[in-house]
Amino acid sequence: MIRCLRLAAALLVGAATPLSAQDADIIIRGGTVYDGSGGEGREADLVVKGDRIVAVGDAGTLRGKTEVDARGLAVSPGFIDVHAHSQEVAERLDGPFINPTFLAQGVTTLIGGPDGRYGPAALKRMFGALQAKGSTQNYGCYVGHNGIRHQVMGDARRRADPAELDAMKKLVRGGMEMGCVGLSTGLMFVPGMYADKAEIVALAREVRPFGGAYDSHTRDPVLRMMESEIEAIEIGAEAGIPVKLAHLKAVGLVNKGHVDDIIRRVEAERACGREIVADQYPYDCAATGMLSELFVFPDTDVDAPTSYATVRQRIAASLAVPREAAILRKATHDGIDGGFAWIRAVGWGSIRIVAAPGRQALVGKNLQLLANESGEDPFDLAARLLMQPGEPIIVTFGSIAEEDVQKLLVQPWVMFGSDGTYMDGGTDADMHPRGAGSFPRILGHYSRDLKLLPLGEAIRKMTSLPADHLRLPQRGRLAPGLFADIAIFDPAKIIDRATYTDPGARSEGIVHVIVNGRFVLRDGAASGETPGRFVAAAGKPR
Repeated sequence: MIRCLRLAAALLVGAATPLSAQDADIIIRGGTVYDGSGGEGREADLVVKGDRIVAVGDAGTLRGKTEVDARGLAVSPGFIDVHAHSQEVAERLDGPFINPTFLAQGVTTLIGGPDGRYGPAALKRMFGALQAKGSTQNYGCYVGHNGIRHQVMGDARRRADPAELDAMKKLVRGGMEMGCVGLSTGLMFVPGMYADKAEIVALAREVRPFGGAYDSHTRDPVLRMMESEIEAIEIGAEAGIPVKLAHLKAVGLVNKGHVDDIIRRVEAERACGREIVADQYPYDCAATGMLSELFVFPDTDVDAPTSYATVRQRIAASLAVPREAAILRKATHDGIDGGFAWIRAVGWGSIRIVAAPGRQALVGKNLQLLANESGEDPFDLAARLLMQPGEPIIVTFGSIAEEDVQKLLVQPWVMFGSDGTYMDGGTDADMHPRGAGSFPRILGHYSRDLKLLPLGEAIRKMTSLPADHLRLPQRGRLAPGLFADIAIFDPAKIIDRATYTDPGARSEGIVHVIVNGRFVLRDGAASGETPGRFVAAAGKPR
């Protein structure tokens, strides 16, 4: 048996204190350790004291208060979800934030606030709730443009004036002073869509003194994919900060194969010394929801909850009156007064049916192609399908070619994020399996089964790559002195189980998860411990 680094009196804690049995809280023995650097695993022991790793090597006769036999298992840094939404429920929960589907994925740190969602006040409320109630995972954040703009300007559909821009700059600085990792935008959504590039550049410059980054749900990622991704890259260049292209993908029939164009542009920028990265979830579908959500009624907020049955009734009534049918058609295609509508954002060629109980022949069909086959207008086809009796049809609002998923997945500058929501066993149509399966899907399906990337490299893209980009130097690696965020899993068994009809099905193969030196998952079951804490970025204002 080959061991690395002999552990004995020579191993030190702090300044120069030899390890003893009383000092070792946890010893993980005999696992294959992947330290997060991207290399192959090596057989070694890990020693944890308090919330820190104190040694990686051969623990010898040292004994810990808790010992884990990890023979046959992989031991890696806990996974960092760089695009997370699950913690957004914290204020609504009665008890602690346990987050079971993410524990079963090995996730130890959640980076929230993507898509421009939250200003500093909302982030403080969310994190205050997590701190007060307890959290299984660590949590960090972006400060969000949409949240800030709404606070300063409401839903004003215009450019910001100088006073409003100054007020928004102050809020961005406030978020960075909290420890946020950068500025995020959601330029596809209200009110961010009404900001011009100059406004975003001005706000992005406020994060530069803190070493922050720019993260963007880009402006029009389907109908103007390349222009939108290039806008994000240019914003970062003009502001002088790193850029992360959020949940990068090539959506819809119109973009199939064009992921190569994105890859070439990013690699050209990186060759010039610019830090451009992306995150990706490993699925061929973007947001999911009921077919009824495609329809926009002129007197209804697009985000207002409306039952499938209610929409059926309203469509039947509208289609019976030609004038009302025309109004419904226009609102569905263009939004209300130019506001958000799924078809305006992604087009019919991006809509694919992912579940149709009792109508299995429809599953996997693209609505535009179905309409072409039947000779119908896509709006009429969707209305007809909706009016047919049966359980709700679930669609993705952004279909992605699997070959494009795989091309992005192997790029060394692409990290992984779930874009997933909190799940507690529900099966709502707007739940996506990425919230329960993203990280095990990478490790099991794409790394082990398809052999698209080595296990060590897959782990790097979940650990040290995001930690470095987000300026979290104490996370993302297994080394003495770093925080003990650790995932222990069976590389032969790890796999996702979530589907579009059962999106909350928990992944398999994660055995233990440790956060800040405490078990949050033990032998596959949540321990009830809540050691998660706020992780602030390392940047400091100059």
